Amino acid sequence: MKICRAPGVLVTYALGSCIGVCIYDPVLKLAGMVHIMLPNIYENRRDNIFKYADTGIAETLRKMEAFGAVRNRLVCKIAGGAKMFELGDNSSIGNIGARNIDSVKMVLSKERVRLLKADVGSNYARTMFFDAATGEVTIKAYGKPELKF
Repeated sequence: MKICRAPGVLVTYALGSCIGVCIYDPVLKLAGMVHIMLPNIYENRRDNIFKYADTGIAETLRKMEAFGAVRNRLVCKIAGGAKMFELGDNSSIGNIGARNIDSVKMVLSKERVRLLKADVGSNYARTMFFDAATGEVTIKAYGKPELKF
């Protein structure tokens, strides 16, 4: 997780089943990005809370508010959540991307943060750039046209 003000750019690489969550306060030009790896933290885990949708997003919001962000101004854009591997047993591990998408959307709704745009799902990895000056997200993926939103 990182936070910056304009004119900074935040980047997260190789979003496969992971989700890049970009949260923006357009008045302050304050940008926060968290790289979510799993839908939720398990009881009594003591590792990096930013890896999990349920704890990572909430903590990112808390830190952004400490820098002056106002909750009702915050908007969000997300990318990732791909199904990177086909596993024959139809296990939830093979579809962790879909579980991550659902969890991130649920947490954003619970935290009252508007989700403006999403580039999620499919079967390819993405790199995400987040411009703190404009709130614009750029997605680059091998063999795909660059996407800006």
